[in-house]
Amino acid sequence: MFNGIFHIRKPQNEPVLSYAPGSKERDELKAALNDILNNQIEVPCIIGGRDVSTGDLVDMNPPHDLKKVLGQYHRAGVKEAELAIDAANEAKIEWSEMQWSSRATVLLKAAELLSGKYRMILNAATMLCMSKTCHQAEIDSACELIDFWRFNPYFMTNVYDDQPISTKDVLNYMEHRPLEGFVFAITPFNFTSIAGNLPTAPALMGNAVVWKPSSAAVLPAYYIMKVLKEAGMPDGVINMIPGPGPVIAPPILNHLDLGGVHFTGSTYVFSTIWFAIGSDIRKYYSYPRIVGETGGKDFIFTHSSADIETVVAAVVRGAFEYQGQKCSAPSRLYVPDSIWPKVKKRLLEEISTIKVGDVCDFGNYMNAVIDKKAFSTITGYIEFARKDPNMDIICGGTYDDSEGYFIQPTVVVSKDPRSRLMCEEIFGPVITLYVYPEKQFDDTLQLCNTTSPYALTGSIFAQDRFAIEKAVKSLRHAAGNFYINDKPTGAVVGQQPFGGSRASGTNDKAGSWLNLERWTSPRAIKETFLPPTDYRYPFLGKE
Repeated sequence: MFNGIFHIRKPQNEPVLSYAPGSKERDELKAALNDILNNQIEVPCIIGGRDVSTGDLVDMNPPHDLKKVLGQYHRAGVKEAELAIDAANEAKIEWSEMQWSSRATVLLKAAELLSGKYRMILNAATMLCMSKTCHQAEIDSACELIDFWRFNPYFMTNVYDDQPISTKDVLNYMEHRPLEGFVFAITPFNFTSIAGNLPTAPALMGNAVVWKPSSAAVLPAYYIMKVLKEAGMPDGVINMIPGPGPVIAPPILNHLDLGGVHFTGSTYVFSTIWFAIGSDIRKYYSYPRIVGETGGKDFIFTHSSADIETVVAAVVRGAFEYQGQKCSAPSRLYVPDSIWPKVKKRLLEEISTIKVGDVCDFGNYMNAVIDKKAFSTITGYIEFARKDPNMDIICGGTYDDSEGYFIQPTVVVSKDPRSRLMCEEIFGPVITLYVYPEKQFDDTLQLCNTTSPYALTGSIFAQDRFAIEKAVKSLRHAAGNFYINDKPTGAVVGQQPFGGSRASGTNDKAGSWLNLERWTSPRAIKETFLPPTDYRYPFLGKE
């Protein structure tokens, strides 16, 4: 037992490397890319610390170079899901009783390993598997994941420090226990940082985890497991089983020991998970915690006083970085008619300079969308807009999947503010805008608030402070993360805790203590120093 008060210093956010021509990091990253491209790898399931081969091998292809094979992964099934549950339940016994500072040390060490030794290999794996530029990989698989692993241990101390009031006669204290049972983490393809955070945040709080990474991002997940192993994560605390959700999820969601679900993905899948749990809630030992961040129909709203250049920069960065495949990416834009001609001119000029292609060419601003299904869905929206007389494609609208899933940055003008493209999540490089009469600013704010079922991110661009305040008030429930004169993407751990409500999720704010609290089951303890020896109260005395 450690007899001392263990302090974790408040961390600083990891600096973002530039990868500018001639920089050391640029050369190191290119070497890592070449290494992965020239050396295929076979990724197993990892259950109880053991490599588990299923024999059901699936190729891993870069979305931007479909003929290239990075390697194969072993696809898990029902058997592996059940083995992972058993391994998690076994590992949790010791892990949950381990001193909290020792659990914290594992993630703190993992952060340092990722900051140095593993930075380039995880960035390269993210670039190739998920078709990200070097900058998008750096802010994701390096900086944000490092931040999660440094800040979460610090936030854990905030949770544990939340103690009740005591008196001179009574000592009250709170124990933040891990949940009973195991946690099921389901992570998306688009962020390696989310893939690394969703299983480790519950684990930090003493839980053991069954982790299903996205089938499109298994290679980065494998390297995350290698980092955690080297950092000292005990076998079985996190068990990685890549495979199809419809096969893996049912035996896990139906298990009596399910303690919680940590999810990021589509609204439909999350609602299906919630329904599966809620339809027979009485079978579980305790009510499972359900934490999810899902879709968005994020917006940029511009006032007539907005600075044109900042609006255009925000649209180009927000809507088209990583091909619009961020849950926070703006896909609807509101522009007053008084400034629309200037916005349109500059927007088209800037988009015309965007290059789309392979991630290994650092001159490309955009790459490919993740897979054939996404390509078909996004291009389906483009073709719908092309045929709709109320819509006008003013740039882009072209695509090609002969070598990779490439879609050009596309801007659609909609005469109908409640058209399909203004309401539905597209998750691709398509932004739809509505030009509103300048004098109808107030009414259009309400239109923005009620158009979409989602409430994840949004922003207001204005110089007029009255307009800013009005937008902040009118759009209060339209976004869980709201930005003033900035694009609605790029939340930073510890600075902008992330999450939305309505159809966008449970708003449990990854990157803050709020999320960690969800993975605990508090126990209040009262200790009375001099307990009463007689049941009689003074009021019972005789007159």
